[in-house]
Amino acid sequence: MTTQAQERSRDALRAAQLYYMQDLTMDAIAHEMRVSRSSVSRLLQHARDVGLVTISISPPDDARGQMAQRIADRFGITAHIVPTPARTSEAERLERTALTAARSLAERVESSMTVGVAWGSTLSAMARHVPQKDVHDTHIVQMNGAANVRTSGIPYAGEILSKFGAAWSSSVHQFPVPALFDDPRTKQAMWRERSVRSVLEIQQRVGLFVFGLGSPHADVPSHVYSGDYFDERDRAVIEREGVVGDCATVFYRADGSSDIPELNARSSGPDLDTVRRIPRRFCVVSSLSKLDGLRGALAAGLITELVVEESLARRLLAVTR
Repeated sequence: MTTQAQERSRDALRAAQLYYMQDLTMDAIAHEMRVSRSSVSRLLQHARDVGLVTISISPPDDARGQMAQRIADRFGITAHIVPTPARTSEAERLERTALTAARSLAERVESSMTVGVAWGSTLSAMARHVPQKDVHDTHIVQMNGAANVRTSGIPYAGEILSKFGAAWSSSVHQFPVPALFDDPRTKQAMWRERSVRSVLEIQQRVGLFVFGLGSPHADVPSHVYSGDYFDERDRAVIEREGVVGDCATVFYRADGSSDIPELNARSSGPDLDTVRRIPRRFCVVSSLSKLDGLRGALAAGLITELVVEESLARRLLAVTR
């Protein structure tokens, strides 16, 4: 960090302490620090942006709080409900949910932690909002490959990972393999390569896994379904097997089962047993069209903490009474 940046962070910390802990007005802080009121406002914003200040809200026993508690009781997870107006586009629901999730996730990231990231539309939206946090020896690892017949996937997945890495000054470990192999034997051979094995070993150390849920029926198309990842045979398997969603390109049915070797034996993502062994599994979902995918993920036991948009949360409770 440069001297100028250090000075700004020091000033931001002082302004934040005066404002939030000593209840001084911005005018009083400006007078004490001998700066303008607008400078104080910018310092306070900087303190929030870089994680010097985090804001939590403790609402009364309102409807969203009750919904979160009902989801927690019913599924044995922690739930966070993201409020949205009734008439909101799917894109806006995603953006609001991603913003809330990014801030919530940053609170959970700690030094010496390995964070697994599954790329996709939801994680791409989250990456735009992830706040800075001062941690050290933190690692970000890609959990599934992103290559297909038209792209290496590196620019897309790499941009997502790099934004998380930059926010937390973390080491980033990409996984430059196909999302789905043509032949499971090719995957088995590649898994023996030392360069690939080194990433797999980092994945085994993941203590916090952050992911969205892919869905073949999402209104805002999941990246794996809208890109060139499937041929006609794959799409026929998805239809025949009743696939409702995927976690890191590992596919499952409404009951949470994933014994679909025609797809999952070729997937570069961790199998669902491996996912379930990760201590903290942070899932983010915003679209009503992903209801079946969310129910399947809950049935599979993939989630320990859920950030979910309000109307989807309400629908989830209505269909699982």
